[in-house]
Amino acid sequence: MAVKELSSDNFETAVSKGKSVVDFFATWCGPCKMLSPIVDAASEQYDDISFYKVDIDKEMDIAMKYKIMSVPTLIVFENGEAVGKSIGLISGDELADLLK
Repeated sequence: MAVKELSSDNFETAVSKGKSVVDFFATWCGPCKMLSPIVDAASEQYDDISFYKVDIDKEMDIAMKYKIMSVPTLIVFENGEAVGKSIGLISGDELADLLK
């Protein structure tokens, strides 16, 4: 399943059902570019989890709501509730641990 980009218009609806991972990133961020293929690979591996990304420069309101101070930041949601968080570049194995 591909990673879909979210905006203020569809964020709440997207994360409200089931388990999902949101990758908060910025286009100018080097570690974000390194994390992107790891998230893409995980999206192909986990059929039961939805994967999304949010460009913090375009969607500052979402970034502020979730207190994103550093990118990349991954937040795991279950039925709209944030249940896990990772800040900075992580490996595929570390992402798998976050998803447990």
